[in-house]
Amino acid sequence: MKPSYLNFFGFENEPFGASIRVDHILQTAEVLSVSDRFDYAVRLGAIGLVTGEVGSGKSTALRWAASRLHPSEYRTIWVTASSGSILEFYRQLASELEVDTNSFSRAVLLRTIRRQVVELACNRKLKPVLVIDEASLLRIEVFAELHTLTQFEADSRPYLPIILAGQNNLVDLLLYRTSVPLASRIVARCHLQGITRDGMEDYLNHHLKIAGVAQSLFADAALTAIQQGSGGLLRRANHLARGALIAAAHEKTHLVSAEHVRIASTEIV
Repeated sequence: MKPSYLNFFGFENEPFGASIRVDHILQTAEVLSVSDRFDYAVRLGAIGLVTGEVGSGKSTALRWAASRLHPSEYRTIWVTASSGSILEFYRQLASELEVDTNSFSRAVLLRTIRRQVVELACNRKLKPVLVIDEASLLRIEVFAELHTLTQFEADSRPYLPIILAGQNNLVDLLLYRTSVPLASRIVARCHLQGITRDGMEDYLNHHLKIAGVAQSLFADAALTAIQQGSGGLLRRANHLARGALIAAAHEKTHLVSAEHVRIASTEIV
């Protein structure tokens, strides 16, 4: 059974959800900027950097950029980073590469991963692309060694481009002396900020449309309240917009007001 607010507004599915289909992602200037840098780093076999506040749309933009890589030509390896050791990172990466290993040796794991990358690139004719999301969680020791994954044939074969994505402190982590070998390989970087009031209007109306409602449901004051209350950050804007719709449906009104946004803001952190 659909929640009552979905029936009230005539939604076909949940609006402002996290599980948006990649072909429904709005191609904003920010998404296209990430995609351009993603493509450039991949083409050179180098490293790209995407930073932004929590909820600014980094993962969504990367999903759209990665979706444009043809599966017959590329193999995207997506790792969500943790604060674990370099050994744990290698084991996580080996798992994503579908390498069966029980080794707890860093040297063995690194050799196994590199062998699998060469297998993909040279034998299967697939260009591997490593995306490390939440990279700002990685320990300094991981940054100190990560560049070794990109070194093939005396550093002459760029078989494994890497895209690092994380919060703003990721830039600071790359300034450490031990991170220099990795940072020196970065050829493109993009920082996502909160979207503008006009951008927020386009974003909200786009999500209403893909949920089955063609007309705008937000008054001008409500749009402004969502943009200001979220700081232009998309995840928080999603929560505010959905909560405001629920508040409006509770009052049996088809136009969301700034007061409904204020009510929604009391429910989220």
